[in-house]
Amino acid sequence: MAVCARLCGVGQSRRCRRRQRQNQQDQGSDSDMDEEEEERIVGQKQGDVGGRAGGAGGAGGAGGPNSGADTAGPSDGSGHVNRGGCLRSTGPAHPQSLADLPPELLVEIFSLLPGTALPNVALVCKKFKQILTTETIWRRRCMEEFGMKDDLRKMEVGGVSSQDLYVKLLHPYRHILGLWQPDIGPYGGLLNVVVDGLFIIGWMYLPPHDPRVEDPMRRRPLFRIHMWESKKATVECMYGHKGPHKGDIQTVKKDEFSTKCNQTDHHRMPGGRQEEFRTWLEEEWGRTLEEIFHEHMQELILMKFIYTSQYDNCLTYRRIYLPPVMPSDLLQPGLFKGTYGSHGLEIVMLSFHEATARATKLTGDPNVPAGQLTLDVDLNRAVVLPDLEQQRNIEELSRLVLGVHKEVQREAEQQAMVTSAVRGAAEGACGSDGAAEGVEADWGACSDSCQPGPSNSTTNHPEEQPFVLPLGVTARNEVYPRTCRQCFYGTGLIAGHGFTSPERTPGLFVLFDQDRFGFIWLELKSFSLYSRLTDHLAHAHAPNMERFEAMLRNMQSWTS
Repeated sequence: MAVCARLCGVGQSRRCRRRQRQNQQDQGSDSDMDEEEEERIVGQKQGDVGGRAGGAGGAGGAGGPNSGADTAGPSDGSGHVNRGGCLRSTGPAHPQSLADLPPELLVEIFSLLPGTALPNVALVCKKFKQILTTETIWRRRCMEEFGMKDDLRKMEVGGVSSQDLYVKLLHPYRHILGLWQPDIGPYGGLLNVVVDGLFIIGWMYLPPHDPRVEDPMRRRPLFRIHMWESKKATVECMYGHKGPHKGDIQTVKKDEFSTKCNQTDHHRMPGGRQEEFRTWLEEEWGRTLEEIFHEHMQELILMKFIYTSQYDNCLTYRRIYLPPVMPSDLLQPGLFKGTYGSHGLEIVMLSFHEATARATKLTGDPNVPAGQLTLDVDLNRAVVLPDLEQQRNIEELSRLVLGVHKEVQREAEQQAMVTSAVRGAAEGACGSDGAAEGVEADWGACSDSCQPGPSNSTTNHPEEQPFVLPLGVTARNEVYPRTCRQCFYGTGLIAGHGFTSPERTPGLFVLFDQDRFGFIWLELKSFSLYSRLTDHLAHAHAPNMERFEAMLRNMQSWTS
């Protein structure tokens, strides 16, 4: 064990250990005898190996260039040669600490360490500092921590080392990688910051053009960071149509950063605001204003352009996480794009919380802003659909859903009464045990009768059943799935302009498959279809459920 400890360099230095060993020899320590016996055995083995090597050299006719030096100097008689007061083996060098290992082995060891630990390693000694200039170490760190591969060779050919790339670009900006929500009033957004080739790029994700909800997402670069033109990281704004220009990134606090454009004139177009609006409209909606006949939709589009364009890409971003995946989830949680009438397509985050499914807006509108809980689904309250003829009748569907809604309201009122009674009993002066037990018994009885048991529908996979929208229910997508797996009671959030008079209205959550679901808004007589985002989003998953739920609460407070 002592030999292993010295090999790893753990504990005291060799000189201190030698002095301690000599003191212990004078004291006749039993433990020291064990250590000396171990060293004697190791030294004897090394001496045997050295003797065999020397015999072979003699048979060859001559020793190596250091053969004379190997036999020079006084010996202690145990296979060790004394030089300057230090004992060394006549056989292969026995490492006394990590610093005695060969450089190629140290390179391999240091390559396995995380990049954040390497600066401390460089402080140990000059040898470690020199070895840490090896490109192999930093190339491996760039590949394993940030997924860079062939791009590293291009960077090195251009005169930028892997060490500079890691130390000056990847490591300083690692905290902005992942998903973010920009603070753009009620509209929100979805930003994904990734290592893309030799750049760190902030991609703004845009839904497909309304109403093609199943089309892939669109991306637009807002900023990039690189080291092409100098030995230091350069931040560039990518907003506008005149190419990259000077920008800046500031870290406000943990899980929050801001971008700033230093040349906003690059955002302007020769034709003024009218040309900017026409270009924005074609990118945002894929059509011209003349092709949008709905007057209310025209007003909403013009309002969004005026509001969002005033920021000039000077925005604050807050970190968001993808929800954790649990085995009991009805379907895999994640990001979905859905139809919201005249507001177009919006992005929501579907997550599961025990027997509840929730959809939170990442992008919003002047009525219900980003960050709000747009759908709240009770997975304990499954709704069995009638046959196709009855499904076409909006009155029949309303009867089924509103019946569950009244039951939920009645149970909520009973629980509120029981809670009030418990609070009154606690604050009362009687304080008798019998009264308290009576209240607890009533509470338990009500809880048993009010709370339905967990539905086994969340774990089973029932067969698909025919599905059709009721007559009179409008849908942005005339093409929607004609079969579904399950339906549940839920509520959707509606509000007036400016998020006035918000209320939750009953509706029907329809699960079509693992990548699509829908919601029928009974009061609005409209249908929203949601389709999963299939883009790979790295550095985005929440560390745990507690962090994710705290993020959801913060999101609602940002726009409330």
